[in-house]
Amino acid sequence: MITPVKQVNRFFMLALAPFIGLIICLLLLRPPLEPGDLIHSGLSEETITPQTQAIRQELAGAKEAAVQTSSSIKRTTELYNRTTSTMSTIVQSASVQAARPETIYNQRISSKLGVPIERVNSDRLTIELYRVNPGTYKGYAMKVKLKDPTAMKMALSSEPGKAETTMQAVKRNDAIAGINAGGFADSGGKRYPLSTTVMDGKYVNGFQASFKDLFFVGLNDTGKLVGGKFFDKNSLDRLKPQFGATFVPVLLQNGKKTAIPAKWKVSPKRAPRTVIGNYKDDQLLIIVVDGYNESGSSGATLEELQGRLYKLGVVDAYNLDGGGSSSLILNNRVVNNPSDGNLRPVPTHFLFYK
Repeated sequence: MITPVKQVNRFFMLALAPFIGLIICLLLLRPPLEPGDLIHSGLSEETITPQTQAIRQELAGAKEAAVQTSSSIKRTTELYNRTTSTMSTIVQSASVQAARPETIYNQRISSKLGVPIERVNSDRLTIELYRVNPGTYKGYAMKVKLKDPTAMKMALSSEPGKAETTMQAVKRNDAIAGINAGGFADSGGKRYPLSTTVMDGKYVNGFQASFKDLFFVGLNDTGKLVGGKFFDKNSLDRLKPQFGATFVPVLLQNGKKTAIPAKWKVSPKRAPRTVIGNYKDDQLLIIVVDGYNESGSSGATLEELQGRLYKLGVVDAYNLDGGGSSSLILNNRVVNNPSDGNLRPVPTHFLFYK
């Protein structure tokens, strides 16, 4: 016999009714739960409040200290910046003041030379080229300020007895300017430097004591012109020459004129000339005088050049090889007018590097 569905449902409802009623009673009559009944705290309200206040006070103190520290750092930074700026201004001012005597001295030199017709300036040197035309002769003056001692060197062929023109030496060594240097002696179809010659701090053919009117002139390890007569090797060694050559005669020493030997006043009287000297601030002055030949009828006398150098304020001055040897190269061109019609090959050249 199959029981109808409605009867089955009714049966189960009647059977479960007591249990459902019990659950509803429990829910309605349950007392409320408090957080304290579930979690027990070991701290009382009287303990928590003072600790919170103490922490707040410490945080407030830390905040005040941080604000004060920040303000102090800011003031210190501002003071440092002001001090640095002031010191920088003082240093700049001191540098300007320190350079003033040099600037004034250089202005005096330049005012005597005139207006430069050409100028070369680099980190290593400054070259200014001037025309020289006092009436009796014509030529060029080249003022050189060496900022780097290695900006001036001497060219000498590694092959003994071989000579070259100043232009060839300038190009071979990639220089910006050059002049002929010491004298020479010919032998066996070759051309050798005259007497004491120094290259790279070493004697090329040993030291030869000065005799007659010969002198040595060159540059030392600090970029200063050194020269004169040396009768023993130690006297020259003490000046630490890095390079140099020999010729005749000395024109000025320590700002005073030296006696020019009688033979050099007339042999020849006038001629193309190359002279080199230095000012008291170690700037160099080179004068190259033009002449038509070496017969003594054109160019300048040594006395004229000596007087000219003296008036220009040069301290020490030396006569280099002249005549057809005189040459001045600047910016890859021949500045002077060689008396031979072209440049003469010689053993030594003073070169300048940009």
